[in-house]
Amino acid sequence: MFLNFHRLSFDTFDKQKHLFPAITGVLIKLCKRKMIHTSFRQCLWMALLMIFINCTHVPAQEINLARANILISKDIPAPVHGTCIKVLQEEIEKRTSIRIKQKSQWDLSKTTIALCLESSKQLLGRDIPQMKNNATGGLNPEGFHLLYQKTGNEHICWVIGADKRGVLFGIGALLRNAKMNKNRISITTSLDVFSAPVYPIRGHQIGYRNTANSYDAWSVAQYEQYIRELMIFGTNSIENIPLGGKGDESVHMGVSRQQMNVEISKICEAYDLNYWVWTPATIDLSDKTLREKEIQKHNDFYRDTPRLTDVFFPGGDPGHNHPREVMPFLKELHTNLIKYHPDAGIWISLQGFSEEQIDYFYKYLDDEKPTWLRGVVSGPSSPPIAETRFRLPKQYKHRHYPDITHNVRCDYPALNFDQAFALTIGREGINPQPEYYAKIHRDYAQFTDGFVSYSDGCHDDVNKIIWSQRGWDPEIPVRDILVEYCRFFFDPRDDQTMADGILALEKNWFGPLKANGSVETTFAYWNDLEKKHPGLAKDWRWLLLVMRANYDTYIRRRLLHEKDLERKANKILERVDELGIETAMKASLEKISEAVSKPISQHIHKRIKTYAEDLFNIIGLQTSVELYQASNAQRGCILDFVNHPLNNRWWYEDEYEKIRAMGTDKEKKERLELIRTWENPGKGSYYDDVSNIANSPHVTTTVYDAVDFGWWDSGYSRWRLSSLVYQNDPVLEYENLDPNGRYLMRITGSGEALLRIDGQRLEPIKYDKGLETFKEFIVPRSLVGDGKITVSFDRPEESHMRWRNYSRISDVWLIKK
Repeated sequence: MFLNFHRLSFDTFDKQKHLFPAITGVLIKLCKRKMIHTSFRQCLWMALLMIFINCTHVPAQEINLARANILISKDIPAPVHGTCIKVLQEEIEKRTSIRIKQKSQWDLSKTTIALCLESSKQLLGRDIPQMKNNATGGLNPEGFHLLYQKTGNEHICWVIGADKRGVLFGIGALLRNAKMNKNRISITTSLDVFSAPVYPIRGHQIGYRNTANSYDAWSVAQYEQYIRELMIFGTNSIENIPLGGKGDESVHMGVSRQQMNVEISKICEAYDLNYWVWTPATIDLSDKTLREKEIQKHNDFYRDTPRLTDVFFPGGDPGHNHPREVMPFLKELHTNLIKYHPDAGIWISLQGFSEEQIDYFYKYLDDEKPTWLRGVVSGPSSPPIAETRFRLPKQYKHRHYPDITHNVRCDYPALNFDQAFALTIGREGINPQPEYYAKIHRDYAQFTDGFVSYSDGCHDDVNKIIWSQRGWDPEIPVRDILVEYCRFFFDPRDDQTMADGILALEKNWFGPLKANGSVETTFAYWNDLEKKHPGLAKDWRWLLLVMRANYDTYIRRRLLHEKDLERKANKILERVDELGIETAMKASLEKISEAVSKPISQHIHKRIKTYAEDLFNIIGLQTSVELYQASNAQRGCILDFVNHPLNNRWWYEDEYEKIRAMGTDKEKKERLELIRTWENPGKGSYYDDVSNIANSPHVTTTVYDAVDFGWWDSGYSRWRLSSLVYQNDPVLEYENLDPNGRYLMRITGSGEALLRIDGQRLEPIKYDKGLETFKEFIVPRSLVGDGKITVSFDRPEESHMRWRNYSRISDVWLIKK
């Protein structure tokens, strides 16, 4: 009886709930008369309690806004007044085909969406609800109050802003939380939300320039739509890059840079957003003639720009001027700036500054106390954020400039990124990493007044939304943000499922790809979503996510396949005495090259190309230099690298040509043996591909951006894959060694390798400094007596060199002799 009763309580609740009063009445009588065994009676009481909870739960009621009118206060000034109506009408109509009408008076027969300022007190004779539980007595700047109110037959959805910007943010929150489907838009009748941002600066750089992988192809209308959507999720600042030089024009530009600079300014004016510009000086500011030309260029831009709130000058990256030249230059810029934009401010970053230059800057602040400087920006190659806030006088603001657009060779590289992804997805691949970037925001936001992110394309769209929302409220759960993202942009009926799909994509990137079986699960998950939502086939945000699911799976399948081919090729080399040198080389090369002659999963590759074509046609996303005229191969060209070798076949080809040129068969066989055993040095011996997380079992140190040298030869380097990653001073730990064994340590990389074992510096018996040449050290028997050793490297003095030329360690062997 209980089992059936339990099924009735949960499995058929919706269909059978009308039976519950009668059933529960009978059971209560039986229990009171003690006609049921005591222990069973306790179970029944528990079941009755659960039924009571189910029966008494009243789902939130909804009110349909399909026939609503818009009333808007005249106190909201132009142009924001018109923008409010435009955003509401257009965004609702896109999703529902309903055109909400604007009215000039109350209509008691219709639901009303009322847009007003808190300070207005009344809207067309009707009292505006006031906050009663706010200790400050009102809304904070940019805040809003969303409220559903029913009086008699009147239904009102209030959007009350602390200021004009607050009304827009309130509209954004309403749109994000409403359920919108064909011919229907609804909100819950329990709607009563007060909200205001925690951080006053919440922005993104979307510069109209050649190096952007998509923005340069956009029209004015596309820019406005994207800026609007960022505003809907809490963004209040947009940064452009207006003063480019030679090379900043793009073949994709349908509008001149000068015109687009003005248009973006006008869009920010219409949406009451802060308009920032990023304006480096790549000239020598000590050259008076060049300096005057630069000042005039700024002056002309300030004059021609309708709205301008902040000018950001990066001290370096690019630029190499000393602050003794920079600060007077900025002071003069400020004098010109406030002629046209009296409330605008100047900002500077200390990117690339030396310790002496940083000290000079802070001394300048102490001595001069410049009132013309608004604040300091912390970006890549800046001093630590916490230190900057500590040293910066309180009257100056502090802004973060986080890189949320790059995966490698950047400020916040993807964590535990597999080399296969680094080679194929590269620097600007589609990179939704919501949890990772939420953590970065959490770690650093406390030292700032907010952020304007660095972005070079819309491939990082999810990351922008995460930062905007966490800048509004750092406590919002990441998944909740993603649910709203999917509800607003995709489908409110499947928003949670889609949000989980985005989180799954992030997990695809974490850890060794070969061992990450969830990549296939995520692929199947997104395939199901794609089939379920054919109407999203031309939605660019949707295509980005679906393409990533396909791309990740294709790369993993290729990795497994191509590594297996390399293993089989090495097995062929074992038979060199039987087959002969030339035959063994030919056969092994044919086997490892089956990655090309017999490619796998071509149906997925075809889909990836189709997605790339669609994305180019919809938003100008340039995933290829040849096909879509990307500015260079680093700028999001994932289509160009989708078939980059994931085994060492290019290296084998080159090595075999070198072997053919050798003088004796003995030399040739020795080199073939080295190739065959490179990663498998034999029983009792060990190998580590130092910064390949999939093949470095003894390495304890981590350099997340260790794939930098994979960018030799425009990303098509033919060196062995292990040579493309490195660390400068890795630490390795070995256990369970043979206490009586004799060991040789072999190292390759380039430059120096100042080896220590258990703290003891060793002298080499071989010491070649070139790439893929060897350094060898005999390990003293006394150091392995306890069966374990720790290997470390001293950093050589190389301060006179560029960091890209520093000594590095790529491969480490501990060979038992």
